[in-house]
Amino acid sequence: MPIVAQSTETTDWVSRFADEVIEESERRAPGKPVVVASGLSPSGPIHLGNLREVMTPHLVADEIRRRGHQVRHLISWDDYDRYRKVPAGVPGVDESWAEHIGKPLTSVPAPKGSTHANWAEHFKAAMIESLGELGVEFDGISQTAQYTSGVYREQILHAIKHRGDIDAILDQYRTKKAPAKKQQGQKPVDEAELEAAEGSGAAAEDDGSSASAGYFPYKPYCGNCEKDLTTVTSYDDDSTELTYACTACGFSETVRLSEFNRGKLVWKVDWPMRWAYEGVVFEPSGVDHSSPGSSFQVGGQIVGIFGGKQPIGPMYAFVGISGMAKMSSSKGGVPTPADALKIMEPQLLRWLYARRRPNQSFKVAFDQEIQRLYDEWDRLDAKVADGSVLPADAAAHSRAVRTAAGELPRTARPLPYRTLASVADITAGHEDQALRILSELDPEQPLTSLDEVRPRYDKAEAWINTHVPAEQRTIVRDEPDAELLKSLDEASQQSLRLLLDGLAEHWSLDGLTHLVYGVPKVQAGFSADATPKELPPEIKTAQRSFFALLYHLLVGRDTGPRLPTLLLAVGQERVRALLGE
Repeated sequence: MPIVAQSTETTDWVSRFADEVIEESERRAPGKPVVVASGLSPSGPIHLGNLREVMTPHLVADEIRRRGHQVRHLISWDDYDRYRKVPAGVPGVDESWAEHIGKPLTSVPAPKGSTHANWAEHFKAAMIESLGELGVEFDGISQTAQYTSGVYREQILHAIKHRGDIDAILDQYRTKKAPAKKQQGQKPVDEAELEAAEGSGAAAEDDGSSASAGYFPYKPYCGNCEKDLTTVTSYDDDSTELTYACTACGFSETVRLSEFNRGKLVWKVDWPMRWAYEGVVFEPSGVDHSSPGSSFQVGGQIVGIFGGKQPIGPMYAFVGISGMAKMSSSKGGVPTPADALKIMEPQLLRWLYARRRPNQSFKVAFDQEIQRLYDEWDRLDAKVADGSVLPADAAAHSRAVRTAAGELPRTARPLPYRTLASVADITAGHEDQALRILSELDPEQPLTSLDEVRPRYDKAEAWINTHVPAEQRTIVRDEPDAELLKSLDEASQQSLRLLLDGLAEHWSLDGLTHLVYGVPKVQAGFSADATPKELPPEIKTAQRSFFALLYHLLVGRDTGPRLPTLLLAVGQERVRALLGE
């Protein structure tokens, strides 16, 4: 029997949606698997904003699985969509790809150097690999396969039969004049006009109103040039004979739609048709699809024509990147899940999506903020281990580290990310040096192999190598700064002597932390163990000055990695030399 009970004290946004979805599924399709859905267009790199389209239903589906219910998470690959534009910044792609605009994504060549069959498969492959690493279980549906095999033929004919009803629904939202009807030989509707129309009542793509034979919610792909720059010029309901003309190449033909599989329903009709066909109960939508007159709202009315119901569909907010604006896959340089997984473990990325409600925006850190995020994650991990964690935080943690299928692989000894990053920075790829430093962090439990701190160490190293500017990298001095050492006053010289005298005794991460913070305290006449409450404010100023002096003598600048880590990395003998002993 399915386990439905859920403790109210552990309820989080995922659990609340799971409750609603289970209840709604039993109402609509009792005894059948629960169906949740996502839609992704492989029109270019699938970015971290698109990942929310997948993670929101994934987390809900996974909670439903944990309760013992059968559930299907469908990912519709919108690979039969038209190729709209050449995205900027994609390796192996140049302006010559513009000649393919208007073709299905599966008819566009993959970027140069790709091993994949076409454009869509190239970008799908990277996302599928990332979803596997994230533990996302799904059923993928290629819309190219669905349309070209005739799976939707009855739905297409039904939509065309009821095109007047669909047109009437769409007309309620047409606050902007529809694009002029196209005749053979006329230029196609401007791409920018179509894209700007989303949310104003037209569509992100042509909603069918430009057909010269009246409203027509179906776009044939041209039998000659494969583009969808076509106009339906006549249609016979009884015979299903359809005539279209291509405005791109001038080709025209008459086909029998009951036997024709080279075209698709326009987006605002296609989406609700699939809701009904698949029996989707839960599918989120971005804010761009949730505004008045947009796809989700209009689809909620059109779905009834196909005998279905609109899914429960929370609006999800945008995902940003530290230091970057809202993401768009039509612009270059947009980070993808694969980019994020190079520098962070899957658990951390899952946690970012699990801990925020769908309508809350958040940022994925590729800058120094990633170190703070990892510190926060490690503190949460510790609270879970000692039982002091709050219920909602415990739920988000659980969803991050495991799925219904089991635990995600994790780092055996998760040392602090900032420490690993500092070590990777200082050692510049020398694994034997990295192991030496890391083995000295905790002399009572020395690290014996870098494998113990993998994959976290590899992620931190990748972050250092790809996202830290060269001017912020740490380069240890080859020779002591003789001029600076000669210019030091008596107090500064004394601080260095206190540090050097304590190095051997305190040679561990905790020991050196105690030592470097303690030197200014001892100089001022306090115990090295004195707490901040027991010290005057000027001690903090003295500590900052002392730290700046050490950074200058060791790496030639004001700041750097945490000093205890830096000292371990440099090594005791070299530290003594650089500090003028």
